[in-house]
Amino acid sequence: MEHAAAHNPKMTHGFSLIELVIVVVIIGIIGAIAVPRMSRGSEGASVSALIGDLKVLNNATDLYAAEHGGDYPSGPRVAAQLTGKTNALGNTPTGAVGEIVYGPYIRTVPALPVGEKKGNTGIATADGAGVGWIYTPARGLIRPNLTKLGGTIDELLVTKVINASSFIRNDLVKP
Repeated sequence: MEHAAAHNPKMTHGFSLIELVIVVVIIGIIGAIAVPRMSRGSEGASVSALIGDLKVLNNATDLYAAEHGGDYPSGPRVAAQLTGKTNALGNTPTGAVGEIVYGPYIRTVPALPVGEKKGNTGIATADGAGVGWIYTPARGLIRPNLTKLGGTIDELLVTKVINASSFIRNDLVKP
């Protein structure tokens, strides 16, 4: 039995131009809805990563202080003191008999996951090249470097972090 279309020239196979246009429009509408939602999801994930990193870093400074008689890591050596081994004075152990060795408190300093300084891993007491985290030695507080290239604070990003966490504004932008 032969197929009917083989004998009838008016019957064609395939899609008409109208059908193809309708499919393309539907795909465009779906894309217009889905793409912004996906980009907001990745932004939310970055803020969540930032909050997690802040908790880890600040817990590390608290643990350091607990083991070092209430003294927080020093400003210039904070990264080395959190990622390496230290003695009671916060220095690199000498290997002396009876010397107590503390740390490390974190394996590595995480890269800043958001903002214009994204990817930076440095910890310093002020903004600078490669600085992802700002440290306040007197409080033992590490906060994200949310400084824009012009030197101003990224207020929108600060608001997003505050809204997604229990941090207060002073913990994020004040020394």
